[in-house]
Amino acid sequence: MKSNERKKYHKLKFEDTLEKKKIVKRLAIIEGQMRGIASMVEEDRYCTDILIQITSSEKALRSLSNYLLEHHLRTCITEEIQKGNLDAIDEIVTIIKRYK
Repeated sequence: MKSNERKKYHKLKFEDTLEKKKIVKRLAIIEGQMRGIASMVEEDRYCTDILIQITSSEKALRSLSNYLLEHHLRTCITEEIQKGNLDAIDEIVTIIKRYK
């Protein structure tokens, strides 16, 4: 499924607004890490230190991505399959292929 063909039946849903706040907080931390890396480059910091921070940021993003993928599978995709919408399987296959 191409991005312009994306179905409109999925939106990020969390039963608990606290969970949504946790995600936004994690994103703010990652954003801070990115600004920190930019500062390190501007300050001509040692390459290894910068690479360590980049790796840390990548891990934080991957962790959040894993969480959102799992959440999407357990909620949106499961609901759509239960409704008989098997296009949801194509959607998740596309996501997994891009995810690698």
